[in-house]
Amino acid sequence: MVLLLIVSSFVDYISGILIDKKHRKLGLYFSVFFNLGILIYFKYSNFIIQNLNEMLSFTGASVSLKPMNVLMPLGISFFTFQTMSYTIDVYRGKVKACYSFLDFITYVTLFPQLVAGPIVRYEEIQEQLKNKNVSISRFSYGIERFVKGLFKKLFIANNLVLVANIAFETQEGYGTLFSWIGIICYTLYVYYDVSGYADMAIGLGKIFGFDFPENFNYPYIANSIRDFWRRWHITMSTWFRDYVYISMGGNRKSKNRVLFNLLVVFGVTGLWHGAAWNFLIWGLWHGVFLLLERQGVLNFVPKKIRHIYVILVVILGLVIFRANNITHAINYIEQMFVYKPLEDFNLIRFSFRYETIVAFIFSLLFSFPLYKKLKILIKKLINKQEIISVLRIVTITVMLLVCYTYIAIGAYNPFIYFKF
Repeated sequence: MVLLLIVSSFVDYISGILIDKKHRKLGLYFSVFFNLGILIYFKYSNFIIQNLNEMLSFTGASVSLKPMNVLMPLGISFFTFQTMSYTIDVYRGKVKACYSFLDFITYVTLFPQLVAGPIVRYEEIQEQLKNKNVSISRFSYGIERFVKGLFKKLFIANNLVLVANIAFETQEGYGTLFSWIGIICYTLYVYYDVSGYADMAIGLGKIFGFDFPENFNYPYIANSIRDFWRRWHITMSTWFRDYVYISMGGNRKSKNRVLFNLLVVFGVTGLWHGAAWNFLIWGLWHGVFLLLERQGVLNFVPKKIRHIYVILVVILGLVIFRANNITHAINYIEQMFVYKPLEDFNLIRFSFRYETIVAFIFSLLFSFPLYKKLKILIKKLINKQEIISVLRIVTITVMLLVCYTYIAIGAYNPFIYFKF
């Protein structure tokens, strides 16, 4: 699908020039319709056909549409949004059109973040395309950040997802206790999988002289759903805010229209993650709680309870996100709250190997800003910078060796956002 990526880049490159040459609406519409067109064709065509067939069947029609034989190009959700942000920003006058196709296609095809983010905007990187900041210290930091991301993925995320997959493998489930264990592991897995990739992308960017935006800021310490989305997949949530929500009028419309805009944005956010009803419902689930917060329902709730509320909303939302279908999600949630005993305790023993337990402990500890506090504590306890540097190098080396071990034994599990 490399040709599609090149064609998409060329379309947006031409669109930017058209906008700059006073053909503003032509350039904007050309970019938006082309990118949304290929996104709908490759990602949503079979979902649309499936639902049309169900509607036809419901009406008693004897005809049905055949599914399309299409494969979704890797990273299409990211590079289409990235290039659309460029043409919209040119249209709004935030950036000047790029007249160098080499510079533009370099921006689009930056391999560290091409397939799973962060979503980098042209304004954030246009100067870096010409004047990259390369140094030994940045190279060193880039390697360190990359290894941390790799460790998050291979050791923490890949161990936790094994437990989650067992919990979700059957519609009947394995009881209340294991249902909670499974979804907590999945909640932690999603964070470490996606943030691990972001760390790797940011690290590779530093190595090659680019500064990519941060994508996560400890989302599980949020005290509201609004705060959660300020911390979770930041480049994606701000993209929808700036290019969908604001384009629909944002907060400038009537109260009811603002509420409608928010629901649309979160519905689209859900569908962006996948062509299925459970993704749409997951997005609307978050949207509904954001609307409730805007109505002031949390104003008198203590902060500690707010945090519990946020974690519960996120966990239940991820049941919908992970389940095979809506029926599966309902059955799973029912098992979480209507007690059903675990018939086989060997299931827990089988699921939780020693490395899984260690990964689970790490995942809980580093979901909070513990790392920053540890760095401050170590600096207080150890005054010599040389010793601190050696400790850091040893820690990173051990993490890298662990990752090599997992690669060597073939413990491969694709990044979750490769599916989107």
